[in-house]
Amino acid sequence: MAAASRGLLNRFRLLVVAAQPRSPLQCRFFSAEAVAHSEELDGLRHVGGGGRSVIEARPRTMLPTSQRTGAIAVKCGMTALWNKWGERVPITVLWLDDNIVSQVKTLDKEGITALQIGAGQKKAKHLTKPELGHFRAQGVPLKRKLKEFPVTEDALLPIGTPITVRHFVPGQYVDVIGITRGKGFQGGMKRWGFSGMPASHGASLSHRSIGSTGQRDAPGRVFKGKKMPGRMGGKQCTVKNVWVYRIDPARNLMWVKGQVPGAEGNFVFLKDAVYKKPDLSVLPFPTHFVPEGEEISELEPLVADLGDVDPFVAAD
Repeated sequence: MAAASRGLLNRFRLLVVAAQPRSPLQCRFFSAEAVAHSEELDGLRHVGGGGRSVIEARPRTMLPTSQRTGAIAVKCGMTALWNKWGERVPITVLWLDDNIVSQVKTLDKEGITALQIGAGQKKAKHLTKPELGHFRAQGVPLKRKLKEFPVTEDALLPIGTPITVRHFVPGQYVDVIGITRGKGFQGGMKRWGFSGMPASHGASLSHRSIGSTGQRDAPGRVFKGKKMPGRMGGKQCTVKNVWVYRIDPARNLMWVKGQVPGAEGNFVFLKDAVYKKPDLSVLPFPTHFVPEGEEISELEPLVADLGDVDPFVAAD
């Protein structure tokens, strides 16, 4: 009872502080672009009248501070392609399996702005009752995998909006998050790259040993964090700045350069790269909306622009 009373008092104090008028010195001044963007957000919050928040599925202007949602993909495996300059490119094939927005979190209700993305399909008998209740409350199909992506307020999308492979652009960089392959209990040489003990000169049955782990004198113990044999893999890993080489809108496939964590068939999470930020002018914001009447099965694959100068020919 006392805890509930303290919570009510705290909320009352916040309401009193919010109701107090601000002095001119406390007001913030914005540029014309920021003011226009804030007006667009105000219109986005109150579309439909009555103070009810309605989010529209329409293209908007992306600002440097805007953050788009990510996507969930299935790792199909690795292969290799040769580009137009004859260079062999190691490729990982990713499949965006029926991604849709399954929940919207706003500042008014949850205190954050985020989108929950669902991927794949699953039968009702393979879901728990809380999971079934969540999907039925949101009015979306049953999904196999869910992932929440934090977004800015101008990047919110209505429930049921599809996230296709055209959410990303060939040539941009993405960050890929996944669970690495579990390798079980491994020794120090495989797990940490130790060189091992001598192969001759009297070394017996200790060629792959890690050697001494402590000391004779004080403190006379093994320090915490010492690299030793143990369970390897099976942990979350983020591979940053993965280059998108090609996308296939007809099959919802994406080719990225290099390796990504996880085994074939595992789920990975894609989002715009943090360090090598893509060009804002070419990204669809907040996502790509399929035009009416467009036949997706007839779309051709899109390949990243490699330029007109052969990198293997020496310049004069």
